[in-house]
Amino acid sequence: MAGAAGPPLPRLLLLLLQLLALPAGRGNRTGPDSLYVSEYFSQSAQKLSFYSWYGNAKLFHFHVPEDTVLLRWLLQASRGKGPECTSMEITVHFRHGAPPVINPLGTRFPANATVRPSYNISIALSSAVQNTTFVNVTTPAAGDWFIAAHLPEAAGRIEVKGFSTPCPYMFQADMFVLRLTDMPVLEPGVPMPHTVVSPAKPLHVKVFVPKHAAGMRFQLRSCLTSDQKACAVRVVLGSITLPQSFQKTLTCTGSANCSLALDSPPWEKWLQIMVESLGTANASVSMEMLASFTVCRPGSASSFLNFISLNQSQAGARPGTTGAAGSSAQAAGEAPRNTSGQRSSCLQNQPVVREDLDVVSVRYRLLNGPSVPVNSLSPTLLLLNLNTGMDSGGSLVVSLLLNKTSVSLTNATVVGCVSAASPVLSLNATRNCSTAFSQGYPLSVSTSSAEAMLIVLYPQTDDWFLSLQLLCPKGQGECPSAEAKVTVFAYLTPCFNDCGPYGQCSLLRRHGYLYAACSCKAGWGGWSCTDDTKAQSIGAQNLATLLLTLSNLMFLPAIAVAVYRYYLVEASVYTYTMFFSTFYHACDQPGVAVMCIMDYDTLQYCDFLGSVVSIWVTILCMARVKKILKYILFILGTLLIAMSLQLDRRGVWNMMGPCLFALVIMIAAWVHHGTKRRHCYPSSWKRWVFYLLPGITLAFIAISVYAFMETNENYYYTHSIWHVLVACSVAFLLPPRDKHKKPWAWSKKLTCRYQICQNDREELYAVT
Repeated sequence: MAGAAGPPLPRLLLLLLQLLALPAGRGNRTGPDSLYVSEYFSQSAQKLSFYSWYGNAKLFHFHVPEDTVLLRWLLQASRGKGPECTSMEITVHFRHGAPPVINPLGTRFPANATVRPSYNISIALSSAVQNTTFVNVTTPAAGDWFIAAHLPEAAGRIEVKGFSTPCPYMFQADMFVLRLTDMPVLEPGVPMPHTVVSPAKPLHVKVFVPKHAAGMRFQLRSCLTSDQKACAVRVVLGSITLPQSFQKTLTCTGSANCSLALDSPPWEKWLQIMVESLGTANASVSMEMLASFTVCRPGSASSFLNFISLNQSQAGARPGTTGAAGSSAQAAGEAPRNTSGQRSSCLQNQPVVREDLDVVSVRYRLLNGPSVPVNSLSPTLLLLNLNTGMDSGGSLVVSLLLNKTSVSLTNATVVGCVSAASPVLSLNATRNCSTAFSQGYPLSVSTSSAEAMLIVLYPQTDDWFLSLQLLCPKGQGECPSAEAKVTVFAYLTPCFNDCGPYGQCSLLRRHGYLYAACSCKAGWGGWSCTDDTKAQSIGAQNLATLLLTLSNLMFLPAIAVAVYRYYLVEASVYTYTMFFSTFYHACDQPGVAVMCIMDYDTLQYCDFLGSVVSIWVTILCMARVKKILKYILFILGTLLIAMSLQLDRRGVWNMMGPCLFALVIMIAAWVHHGTKRRHCYPSSWKRWVFYLLPGITLAFIAISVYAFMETNENYYYTHSIWHVLVACSVAFLLPPRDKHKKPWAWSKKLTCRYQICQNDREELYAVT
């Protein structure tokens, strides 16, 4: 693999197309009649985000066709030209078979989870506004490939939409492949002569690995140069997979015959073999290749009817196959074998049924019950089918529970291995749980530790196998008749443990591909929100909830002032705002301090609506326009605000627009009043000094705190201050009552049956 920066985009695109295109469609890297095809795949550019959880990483999904000998990614990163755009480093992750498992924040993964670091590169955007990088992969594995890109860790500042202009950082990935359309096929057991023309033109062949292949042996025979000397060649078996690649290399120097043995090759897959000469440029090399397989004869662990039902349930896996849990055609047609017949085979199949429950949600059910017998002579094998192409976006969970009463030997251990593509068939000898081209995940249970769990994050698209075998303390020959019962639970879930009490499992989508990730709250972090390094305590959560809810009680003075001054409509709006803001923040809290009286989205909408309408009616009330006009503006403005909030709830102009329009009306009304009275309005200096200026100051401080000071860490305090400042500013800014109206006289209204009403228009009195 290689990565490098290149020239500007159009020029580089032309260069890459010229490199991949072959004149007349023919080349001679493999032979004079080899046909290459160059293909180009592209996906639209995505705007990158600063990283705080997996949803901030932008995912690109590609499919590499079979017989691809060269894969080249063109990575294009660019940024805006504004002053807010600074130097930035973009991290790009690669993985074959499933989305990359990344951890830019350095948090802890859940217990029993297996994590292998992803392969990644960094793309710097400094002085240049654009950076073009390409990554080459020779002999890549066919199938799904994923690229994830993101910016560095998010600063945690809460930015109000519209107050600041974030710099746009864009990323796009294009894929070029060079595919060999007529790659020679090496038939098992049939010698195949070939010639490598020069070191610059390696030879590519492929061989199909059959099902139940326990081992493979590759041989080079009669390897001679054109001048009849001993050859010097290097043979590479397998394809490159990221983040780890398990290609096997065989180097032949000074010998005409070489061989390489592989244990547990991938079942029912094409295996690429590349042979390149290490000699001089002018010397050709002739050789004869031979591939042979050792077949593992599976034993029957269930009845014929169970095998038939298993084959029918998994017939969609591959045409012409019966699934790993089923036996071969010969074995399926035979009657159930006795115990000695089962012990003589190299593995025991257990029929497993895949049950699709929901998106990225699968349960595996054993037809013979949850408990499976495990012996020491041959491993017990279970197939976990994850090859639909839509299963790699979740978490595979495998749990083992040993029945202690079923084990006759006290020190015996049941070891297991979860592997993809091919099973491990020699657990008694292979303790590292590895196959020919992959590394599995080990498990073990014993009488001292009867439970074991394995969590595979984003399992690659493939057939997965669980191998179980009983290991005796004094060797396998000491317990030929011993047997253990192990209960197996296996399932695929979008998020392990549903992200726990401090997280939310979110289903993400990219061009039809679905994958899941956890969004954590209350300071918790990690892949499944299990990292409590920065977690808030229960007391801190309760304090945060109390601050955000009880701070809304500061609207009570504003409500009292409005009622005292006969502004009943305004008082109703403030009451509405106080109520929904209180219960919205009570529902918005993470963890245990949560109370939702209705749907969260409804509470949020009502809170936003009440906040903006409160500002709208307060400023219009200060304008002192005629009542009929004021109420018309109240209703019309509220309807327009409700519409705009439905379009964009967090847009800054949903608040600033009504505020500015109301201020224009207020200033125009004040100018009109001042012109009519021929002096400044409001005319009282006490009104300016003791009410208007303090109220305006509190309002500006509140807007500054809301727009520029809120972060994820101090949100509970700054937003509570926002509540207090806004409520206090309303109490100061409400104008005094009309002079002809007297204060509320509750005692007189309750004790006197008759009251004298004043007609404001005619200045007459009437007894009612």
